[in-house]
Amino acid sequence: VIPDKGPIIIAGNHKHIYDQCPVIMSTKRPIHYMAKKEYFDGKLSFFFKFVGCIPVNREIKDENAKNIALEVLNNNGAIGIFPEGTRNKTDAIMLPFHPGSFKIVTLAKAPLVISCVLNTEKVHKRTPFRRTTIYFDILKVLYYEDYKDMTTVELSEYSRNLILEHIKEEKGDR
Repeated sequence: VIPDKGPIIIAGNHKHIYDQCPVIMSTKRPIHYMAKKEYFDGKLSFFFKFVGCIPVNREIKDENAKNIALEVLNNNGAIGIFPEGTRNKTDAIMLPFHPGSFKIVTLAKAPLVISCVLNTEKVHKRTPFRRTTIYFDILKVLYYEDYKDMTTVELSEYSRNLILEHIKEEKGDR
């Protein structure tokens, strides 16, 4: 269960643009997703701003994005991250995680909600004629005491392995 109060960071796999939807719909809390800054230059920039996304310049160590995210967390907000760094458009189950995306977790000392979304990549192929069931599973909530001795690399590997195993288990059942 996603904690109702206090700062949290939700990390999960990223297969499709719809991946945020089941996460956002599963909590009453607004979730501010970290999003590449290029999204704020296009036709949908108003949407990304409206839903509270935080622009990230992935070419540099983006101190501004880090400070905005920390401010959200310091005000007991929720941040969403996709540690793969981009949507997985390949046949691979998941892309490698970027350990740097977990830096905000260790800086904020906030609970980390490790989650998995399944079937979002099927929505656009089936709409509007067939219904698609999307699954959003909370795999584990790690509190600061659980990860305080882990590096961002270790935290990244732990999270990725947990999600990867869950996807492999669920592929046959869903």
